[in-house]
Amino acid sequence: MARFRVGVMDPIVAARRTAGGATRANYLAALANGVDSFWVPDHLNAVFPRSLWKQKYCGATRLIPSIDASMEPWTMLGHIAARNRLGRMRLGVGVTDTGRRNPAITAQAAATLHLLTGGRAILGIGPGEREGSEPYGVDWSTPVARFEEAMATVRALWDSGGELVNRDSPYFPLRNALFDLPPYRGKWPEIWIGAHGPRMLRAAGRYGDAYFPAFPHRPEDYAQRLEAVRTAASDAGRDPMSIIPAVGLFVITGRSRDDVDEALTSEVMKASGLNASDEIFGRHGTQHPLGAGFSGSQDLLPHEIDEQTALSLVADIPMSLMREIYLAGTPDEVVEQAEQWRDCGVQYMVLFNLSIMQPSLRKGLASLMPFNQIVRRLKRSW
Repeated sequence: MARFRVGVMDPIVAARRTAGGATRANYLAALANGVDSFWVPDHLNAVFPRSLWKQKYCGATRLIPSIDASMEPWTMLGHIAARNRLGRMRLGVGVTDTGRRNPAITAQAAATLHLLTGGRAILGIGPGEREGSEPYGVDWSTPVARFEEAMATVRALWDSGGELVNRDSPYFPLRNALFDLPPYRGKWPEIWIGAHGPRMLRAAGRYGDAYFPAFPHRPEDYAQRLEAVRTAASDAGRDPMSIIPAVGLFVITGRSRDDVDEALTSEVMKASGLNASDEIFGRHGTQHPLGAGFSGSQDLLPHEIDEQTALSLVADIPMSLMREIYLAGTPDEVVEQAEQWRDCGVQYMVLFNLSIMQPSLRKGLASLMPFNQIVRRLKRSW
């Protein structure tokens, strides 16, 4: 059986004093905890209502003045690699999107990081979200079709051997295109695909080295979708068992169950529940606050939501839903919940500590200790 591995995701939001100071602290903690990989997201802004990023709702605003001050991921990973020579953690983007970025530039960025870090880069990639596309003039009508063409483009460039590439595409046509960066020791970065819907699952099977979903879903959903990815890989003539079963999960923890419950019931934390789909809300006897059939984070435009509207949207989000979409609890409880994902096929878990986003800055910072305990226990227990 493959060794169970653990990664940590940092939000790379600019902090108050030194923009990258919080990220460096989290990187060093990950290194000390012996994790396998360090990840950063690719956003221009947060998938979260900025109107609630105020001190009365979230203590972390004293350290991070704007939740939308997202730094650029490839620049950040290059900075991390240059400044931190210790350790061999792999470095990944979780995930970049194929709407805002031309796939040739993505192929170049990932290959460059792979060369400079001695083969430690991971290209996490997906179709993106509406919030990072539509406001910036990027068409959002066919994100999956655009993703499929982007992946075919990346593979075509990486497999070109430095020869001129011609490829017809409605999105990314190549006309005597040249890509002459070499792979590191004959290997390109692994491609980790964030996929949920049927068409994306098939694309993950065709193009991915890892299946890497992060939107809210259940362990049993993961098991079914992993099987679909492996079937698609087999249909494409690939070894289905070579695909790494990974998942990105958000953690809300604390020193006691009371601290965890206090965080979960806060307006600021419940606002992140808007990222769940209407299907998930339906399992908890209610409808998504933004309407029937709302898909959640992929279609959310949070920066348009004013404070009073945001408060009304989150008021009735069920606590049972919050406990479903997060790993929430004390370290013992979170490890027990994580075991359910392992039992459904997950072999690589990337964790994001959401606990800092709560009314009490003191308790948010105190959550770092139990979060680190969780990471170490997952690493050592399995």
